[in-house]
Amino acid sequence: MLDIRFIRDNKDLVAEAARKKHIDFSVDELLTIDDKRRKLLFVIEAKRTQQNDYNEKITNASPEDRTKFIEQMRSLKDELQREEDELKDVMRAWQMYMIQVPNVPDISVPEGKSDKDNLEIRTWGKIPKFDFKPKTHTELMENLDMADFERGAKVSGFRGYYLKNDGALLNFALWQFIIDHFTTKGGFTPMMVPSLVRRESLLGTGFLPQGEEDLYKTQDGEYFAGTGEAGAMSYYMDETLDRTKFPLKMLAFSPCFRREAGSHGKDVKGLYRVHEFFKFEQVVLCEANHETSVAFHEELTRNAEELVEALGLPYHVVINCGGDLGLGQVKKYDIETWRAGENSYGETHSSSYFHDFQTRRLNIRYKDVDGKMKFAHSLNNTAMAFPRILISIIENNQQEDGSIIIPEVLHKYMGKGIIKKK
Repeated sequence: MLDIRFIRDNKDLVAEAARKKHIDFSVDELLTIDDKRRKLLFVIEAKRTQQNDYNEKITNASPEDRTKFIEQMRSLKDELQREEDELKDVMRAWQMYMIQVPNVPDISVPEGKSDKDNLEIRTWGKIPKFDFKPKTHTELMENLDMADFERGAKVSGFRGYYLKNDGALLNFALWQFIIDHFTTKGGFTPMMVPSLVRRESLLGTGFLPQGEEDLYKTQDGEYFAGTGEAGAMSYYMDETLDRTKFPLKMLAFSPCFRREAGSHGKDVKGLYRVHEFFKFEQVVLCEANHETSVAFHEELTRNAEELVEALGLPYHVVINCGGDLGLGQVKKYDIETWRAGENSYGETHSSSYFHDFQTRRLNIRYKDVDGKMKFAHSLNNTAMAFPRILISIIENNQQEDGSIIIPEVLHKYMGKGIIKKK
């Protein structure tokens, strides 16, 4: 959420942000509602002052004047009640507009409508060459009894899956690898965060109202979050933080759930686009400074790249275009790892910063060195998502006989270096 004063002072900039992000939003309509809100607030405040004046007059008036003042105050009170009721309706409309205001993207964000317009900024690793036609991860995992997609669909429905045997063990090995990596790196607080969250958490992080159709909802009104970012960011909701403790870094783990609305026909087989998965998410809260946010954005992205490099997976990093940014993101990178079976890159990590867009909604503040209250800046990055990362590991390390070479950094967790038919 942006400050309404910033929006009024930078109307054209906010309108340009909506255009660049390809979001249907009218700044003029918001400011029309805001004018009405401001006018009503002024009138109501003036009449409340009048009401206080009447109270004082009635206290000190003669019996004859007291009756007259009481009648005048009754009329004033009726007018005030009507205007306060009108303000409630105006405030509801104003709040709905305010939560739809897009954050202003960084000047370095390229133009574009979708992920097809994202720009590659660097690559790492060599694309594997095979003397045979490489198989997809679904073929390989089924042949090695690492997964069962047929029974997954039977039990869980479309996009359901089971990981089993070495498929499950490889997944667990990666979890332990991530934990050990960040424990060695230091500075991050490991957290298991809720997946079942209240609406306020998703409004605060910017997933609502735009992402409503992609979320699972309970009969009690809670939601299953699609990322640990919602639970981790909400940990400090409505709190004033100690600036000297910045940056606050969290490594949040959680199950995640997405309906994948709008993705029908995309990646329908295998583990790439599933409804239920797991993520380690890096989340950072820092001082409200653009340069600080930019520095942490690069740091978090680099953390994720280190993990992918340790696994020996070729990848490239792209900067997301305006149309591929969320409502609150100022700038975003995607890391896409190579998938030999699909002969293409596939997104496995995202890294974003928001300035105070999320913290303003969640009311996460701190006092600066001058004692002035400010909203913190927030960032997040996918440390790793599961089971999606298995695709690249399995497809890129396949052998002609159908076996899979396990990345060396995982040998100690798996107790072996190769997965093959028993």
